[in-house]
This record gives sequence, structure tokens and C-alpha cells, in this order.
Amino acid sequence: MDTTRQQKINRLIQKELSEIFRKQTQQMRGVLVSVSTVRVSPDLGLAKVYLSIFPSEQGKELLDNIKTNVKALRFDLGQKVGKQLRVIPELSFYLDDSLDYLDNIDKLLGKDNKTEE
Repeated sequence: MDTTRQQKINRLIQKELSEIFRKQTQQMRGVLVSVSTVRVSPDLGLAKVYLSIFPSEQGKELLDNIKTNVKALRFDLGQKVGKQLRVIPELSFYLDDSLDYLDNIDKLLGKDNKTEE
């Protein structure tokens, strides 16, 4: 269970990283990177960031690109939240494929409904 402080930091990092990704993907037409969840460790030293990437076919490629530029992203985050946080947590990025999973379930359920009719 996250403490109130962890929850506040989660929301702050999610908001600021979302803004950073929005600005960076403006040049890339048709690409959307959104921060679905952020989970900060109890010592506030590590933040796990879950990204939802559209179109999902480019997800792996974009995630690899983001992981190679993690130091620059952490620096940009530090510029935005440096006044609120004493230590900027290390960032680790993961692909949030829950929307693809839900889409797959919908397809499977849709096929089952058609066979019953």
C-alpha cells in the first residue's frame, strides 16, 4: 500500500512525464505516448513508469528508444520538479499493454457471440 506521500509523488511524476512526452511526440505525426501509471518505491529512489503507446506496433521500438534516453528524461524531469523533490528518482520504463489485452478479449468475446447467434 502506497503512503500519501508516494501517491502525491506518483501523480506529480506522471503529470510531468506526460507533458514531456507530449512535447517530444508533437513532431512525430500519428504517435501518442501516454503515462498510464507511475509507482515510486518506498524510499523514493526508483520510479516504475508504465507507458501506453499508440500505435502499438511501434511500442517496442519507441520503448527501446525511451530506455536509451532515460538520462535525458530524468534530467528534464528534474528541471520541472526539482523544487518539489529533493531527490529525482531513477526511472525505469515498462510497456503497459493492458489496452491491447482488453482489445484482444473484446475480439475473442465478439467471435464467441457471433458463433452463438
